[in-house]
Amino acid sequence: MNKRFLLTAAIFYFISCSTPLPSYSDQNADSIRINQLGYYPDSPKIAVIVDAVEFENFKVVSKDGMETVLKGKLSDPIQWDLAGESVKLADFSDLKKAGSYTIYVEGLGYSYPFDIAPNVLEEAFKASVKSLYYQRASTALPEQYAGQWQRNAGHADDSVVFHPSSGRSGIGAFPKGWYDAGDYGKYVVNGALSLGQIMALYEQYPNALEDGSLHIPESGNGIPDILDELKYEMDWLLSMQDEDGGVFFKLTTESFEGMVLPELATKTRNIYGKSTTASLDLAAVAAKAYRVFKEYDSLYSAQSLEAAKKAWVWAKENPDIAYKNPENVITGEYGDTNFSQEFYWAASELYLSTGSEEYSTYLQDNPIDFEFVPGESWANFMHYLGAFALIDNLEEGDPFYQESKKSIIADADVLLDRMKGNDYRQPIDDFQWGSNSDVFNSAMILAQAYRITKNKTYLDGVLETTDYIFGKNATGYSFLTGYGSRTPMFIHHRPSAGDAREEPVPGLVSGGPNSRRQDESDVTYPDNPAPMKSWVDQEPSFASNEICLNWNSAAIYVLGFLEQEMAAKE
Repeated sequence: MNKRFLLTAAIFYFISCSTPLPSYSDQNADSIRINQLGYYPDSPKIAVIVDAVEFENFKVVSKDGMETVLKGKLSDPIQWDLAGESVKLADFSDLKKAGSYTIYVEGLGYSYPFDIAPNVLEEAFKASVKSLYYQRASTALPEQYAGQWQRNAGHADDSVVFHPSSGRSGIGAFPKGWYDAGDYGKYVVNGALSLGQIMALYEQYPNALEDGSLHIPESGNGIPDILDELKYEMDWLLSMQDEDGGVFFKLTTESFEGMVLPELATKTRNIYGKSTTASLDLAAVAAKAYRVFKEYDSLYSAQSLEAAKKAWVWAKENPDIAYKNPENVITGEYGDTNFSQEFYWAASELYLSTGSEEYSTYLQDNPIDFEFVPGESWANFMHYLGAFALIDNLEEGDPFYQESKKSIIADADVLLDRMKGNDYRQPIDDFQWGSNSDVFNSAMILAQAYRITKNKTYLDGVLETTDYIFGKNATGYSFLTGYGSRTPMFIHHRPSAGDAREEPVPGLVSGGPNSRRQDESDVTYPDNPAPMKSWVDQEPSFASNEICLNWNSAAIYVLGFLEQEMAAKE
C-alpha cells in the first residue's frame, strides 16, 4: 500500500479520534458565543461558553479541524443576571496569526468558524453603508446595483400634501431621501443625526470609501461613493426647509403602511409641522455638509451653509417648539423637549464653518453636561457630534478643544468601567428600543477617546463592543443581516417582507434586545426572558427586530473607524 496513503490515514484517524471534525450545524455551536465574522490580529479575543459548568478545556483549531493552533483552560464559572446565564470564558487573545479557525470545547463541540485577518470587518463595513442605497425613496433599484433585492420605484414624493399642522396648504415636492426604518416615513431629526454620524467618519477618514467602492449608480463620477450616498439624503433634508428658515418635521402617512413593497404603499403622504429640533438638526448637519462637500461641489456647499444659517435664526426665534403628532397621526414622533443638545451641536458646526463670534459666544454662554444615557441615544447624542467636530477641527490649545476632550475622556472612562462588570463586556446595562445603537454609540465615544489619547484600552473597548454585535451576546446572533453564521432572517422591514425573497436586505442592523417588549401581544418571546434575551427573529417584532437609519449610521462609523485604525497598526 502507498506509504503516503498510510500516513494520511493515520493522521486522519488520530485527529478524528482525539477531536471530531468540525460540524458547524451542530446546535452546540450556539453555546460558544464569538464574533462570528472574526478578529483583527491585535484584537482581544474572548469567547463565552454558556452553561459550561462541567467543561474545563478548549482549543482553537483550523477551520478544517486538521491543526490545533492554541490550547487553553476555561475560566471559573461566572453568573450573569442580565443575560440569565452561567458562563465560562475562553481567552485566546494570544492567537494573532491570520487564518480561518473554530473553537473546540472538550465535551461540548465546535463554535461557528471565524477569521483572523487585518481587514476582517471590511465587507461588513461596506455592506452597512450600501444598506443606505437599499433605503432610497423615489427611485427604482435596478438589478445592476441591487442584485436580488432589485425593486421598482415608489414614493416619488413630488406631490406631497401639506398637513394643516405645517401652516401651509396645497402640495409640494420633497423627493429623494432614505426611508427612516422598517416603514416608509422620512424624518428630519433622525436623518440629520444619521448624516452627522457618517459625516464625522468622512471628516476623520476621507479615504474610507472612495469612488467605485459601493457599486451604486453614481460610482465612477469622481466623487467618493460615501458622499454620493450622503447627498441623496441631504438633498431631501434641504427640501424640508420652509421659506422662513424653519424646517418641517417629517414626511409620512397618517398611519403605517402594510408590509408591502414601496410601489404598493400608496397612502397619501403629508408634510407635518415645523419644530425647533428639526430646524436645529438641519442647521447642524447642513453646516457640516458645507465642509464635507466643499472640495467636490462648492455651489452645493455654499447652499448648505446658507440653509444652516437660516435654520439657526428660525430656531433662535422659536426656541421651544416641540413636535407632537396631530390627532389621528400615529407615525413616528421622535419626541424630545430638551433642545440644549441640538443647540450645542448646531452652534458647534456653524462656528467651525463660519468662524462667527455669534456661535462661539453661544457655546461659551451655554456649557453642556455630557452623560451618555442608554435608551435615549438618538435624542442624547447630538451634543457628542458637536464635541467630536470641535476636537477634529480645532487646535489642541483651543479652549473648546480642551473642554470637549475632557468631557469625552470622562465619559469614555465611565463606559470602560461599566464594561468591566457587565455581562458580555459591553457598555450598557439597560436594554431599550434600539439597544444595539446604544452599544454602537458607546463605541463611538470610546473611539474618540482613542483618537485623542492613542490609549489602546479605549480601542480594545471599541473592539469588544463590536464583538457583541456580531455574535458574542446572549442571543447568539450576529445582528447585521447577511453577515455571520447565524443572522436575522425576518427583520421588521417592509421591503424585505414584501419582496418574497428568503434573504432580507443585507447590511442592516437589527434593533437588539428590548426589555420593554412593546410588541409582545403579536410576538412570541421566550418565557420571562432576561433583558439581554428580549429579542426574537420575527417579522412583527418592531420592538426588537426592526431596522433604523441611526442604528446603521452608528455601525458605519464604528466599523469604518476600526477598518482605518486597525489597518494602520499592521
